Amino acid sequence: MDLIATFQDLVAQVPEFVQPLIVALAGAVPFVEGEGATTIGIIGGLNPVVAVVSAAIGNFLSVLVLVLLSSGARSAIVNRRSVRETVPATGGTRLVSADESLRAMEDDYAVSDRKAARKAKFQRALDRYGVPGVSLLGPLLLPTQFTSTMLVGVGVHKARVLFWQAIAIVLWSTLFGVVVGGVLHNAG
Repeated sequence: MDLIATFQDLVAQVPEFVQPLIVALAGAVPFVEGEGATTIGIIGGLNPVVAVVSAAIGNFLSVLVLVLLSSGARSAIVNRRSVRETVPATGGTRLVSADESLRAMEDDYAVSDRKAARKAKFQRALDRYGVPGVSLLGPLLLPTQFTSTMLVGVGVHKARVLFWQAIAIVLWSTLFGVVVGGVLHNAG
């Protein structure tokens, strides 16, 4: 049984007051997100407004947690004033700047050409469309959780990422709520 069907069955089996919590939980799952969770909720019989709000909240809370965690990790790496490194030729140590240390770590982790190509593609999209464009168009290609983490990883301030991701989540969840709600209303 796939994840969407599992959430749909769960929404149908729980009491009505618990259904928004299940929809919010579905919204927190990458690739299901607010759009899929909205659809699950509406098909499960929830009022479309309740489904949209629940799905958007679940999606945003997962993005919030990931942005805060990745921002903290990035800050810990970048804000190191210096790192001791063993110098192979002499066997001694030397101090390395935070920028130099970060570049060395990026070089260590940039093992595949495919990863490098994806990173370059993301950077081009960010340069071309900015944070608003990447946030609003990102759900067409990647889950908001991935997009937001990548934005923070390249140095975009977490408040800016959260602001634009919130707008994107609300817009996409609402769009799906209107479409699915309209289709079901016209079909019934």
